[in-house]
Amino acid sequence: MSSAFDAHNPPSQELIADCVHCGFCLPTCPTYRLWGEEMDSPRGRIHLMQAGLEGSVLTEQMVEHFDACLGCMSCVTACPSGVQYDRLLEQTRAQVERHHERTPAEKALRRTIFSLFPYPDRLRKLRGPLRVAQRLGLDRALRRTRVLDRFLPGLAAMERLTPKLGPPEKLPSEVPAAGAERAVVGLLTGCVQDVFFSDVNAATARVLAAEGCRVVIPPGQGCCGALSSHSGREPEAQDFARQTMATFAAAPQLDTVVVNAAGCGSAMKDYGALLAAEDDAATAGSATVFAAGVRDLSEVLTELGTVATRHPLPLRVAYHDACHLGHAQGVRSQPRELLREIPGLEIVEIPDAAICCGSAGVYNILHPQTAGELGEAKARNLLAMKPDLIVTANPGCLMQIANALEKLGSPIPMAHTATVLDASIRGVPVEALLR
Repeated sequence: MSSAFDAHNPPSQELIADCVHCGFCLPTCPTYRLWGEEMDSPRGRIHLMQAGLEGSVLTEQMVEHFDACLGCMSCVTACPSGVQYDRLLEQTRAQVERHHERTPAEKALRRTIFSLFPYPDRLRKLRGPLRVAQRLGLDRALRRTRVLDRFLPGLAAMERLTPKLGPPEKLPSEVPAAGAERAVVGLLTGCVQDVFFSDVNAATARVLAAEGCRVVIPPGQGCCGALSSHSGREPEAQDFARQTMATFAAAPQLDTVVVNAAGCGSAMKDYGALLAAEDDAATAGSATVFAAGVRDLSEVLTELGTVATRHPLPLRVAYHDACHLGHAQGVRSQPRELLREIPGLEIVEIPDAAICCGSAGVYNILHPQTAGELGEAKARNLLAMKPDLIVTANPGCLMQIANALEKLGSPIPMAHTATVLDASIRGVPVEALLR
């Protein structure tokens, strides 16, 4: 092809023009902080997008700079001009996926990722063998050989990131409100969240019910499309989005759809833009309406106002802002407000809190070395605060930070916000959170 981009939804010239190259994004960009390379900063990548629009070919080097971006959106928070870098990046990555020929090894890794993680039923088939391997110590034995690290670093990253698996917790199709019903909500169970963190979904349902919500859990849920959308796999993301909307449309009248995974919430709130790329006004319109009804768990609870009694949890907690919650959705104060309602709980703020931990969807599998550097920096900042517990609201962050702490030989207990709230409401002993 003669230029980097085709005519279908290229990076928006109008959005590119919003960037005045002021440099406010530079200190907030993880890759620029690591390498000091202009083309690995948001404004540098925007310059490459502009070059593509002006007819430059899509070179291997250009793709490397686009691929290296974590999509953490800290630059969006920092930008005084309101540049929608997140939108530009997704437009660009979709073009890259259509027009860049990857190496056989890259294709194989990406094929493995996207034929596995978005499909809960496929993940469940792996859960049993993985749990057995963990109980027998086979995972640690394999890790010590470093065979995967040498020959298949992407698979090695997958193995290291797998959380410790307990028995799965199954949810019914509906959980009644405790006491007077204040709202009817649908709960997204997700993919990785559902299979590897089913306890978080169960805790989420209990917390919502305790706060007067009737919780509807539609059966047959699949992927919301977040991983695909953030990786430029536009048609696949659109299919997942339509399926998710149809799943919740079949449920009883819902006041809102509740999400407890930051990346999923960010993607679902953006369905209108994702499906607008199809040039189908009716579909885009219904997607926009659906997206307007999506809320993070912490948003729903703070909007309702909490009524359930909180029991004390005397803990020093470091709260980590997941990028797709803090930067993408602007949800920062709500989780802290909820945690501060727990008697005896102290929140400590983390140095460089706005910088990504390196998880970034599947980035830590595709770019394990870079993700490892960012994970170590985040882990060291957390260790400096000497918390009893680290709390965050995204499964990727939970796995990434736990892995980084383990590598440093300094594990600290970690929990999802919902798990902590549930423990306080039920009066669970604090020791249970620190196992």
